[in-house]
Amino acid sequence: MNEELSNILQRVHTLYRKYGIKSVTMDDVSRELGISKKTLYQYVRDKDELVRKVIELEISTRHDYMHDSCKENLNAIEELTEIARCIGYMLKEYSAVTEYDLRKYYPDLYVRMREVRREQMYRFIQDNLIKGKKEGLYRENLNVDILSRLSVSYIDSMFESEVITLTEFLDQHFFFEYLVYHLRGIANEKGLQVLEIQLRNLEAGKQ
Repeated sequence: MNEELSNILQRVHTLYRKYGIKSVTMDDVSRELGISKKTLYQYVRDKDELVRKVIELEISTRHDYMHDSCKENLNAIEELTEIARCIGYMLKEYSAVTEYDLRKYYPDLYVRMREVRREQMYRFIQDNLIKGKKEGLYRENLNVDILSRLSVSYIDSMFESEVITLTEFLDQHFFFEYLVYHLRGIANEKGLQVLEIQLRNLEAGKQ
């Protein structure tokens, strides 16, 4: 994908998050981006293809963002903090109106996006649990598959929860409390010591 097309798709994605997909016409895109429709149609045949390319770019960007968070010099607890930060960032990009339009007018794309989102979260959480066990920071008897699915299910359920609003869940303090709660449940004694050190460092960084 060339840089110009990527820039167009990112800007269109911003329009979709703000106004939804259905209400944004090709004329709107042309006008907002300051390019002619002729130029726009050099990159996509029609709106359906534009929507598909925007969603594909979002999926690719999300994968790269999470992959970059898993650095070799981080232990599993530090890495999980980075992964949680990435998930929090992606959740902040969530747009209810865009998701509604995808579900109603582009059901195939909607299903693909949800499946990929769940798969990505599952894979990164699973890898982190395996890494933590190898490093001796997580409990040896953890069931990696069950915990990975539970974590994905919890995050995914926030989009339709009537107990916790999405605004509350997206708050960094709320998400941080969930992260610490999760880590205290999976860490062994050594891992808890590492966690306490990290929490003190994070607290010191706020001062």
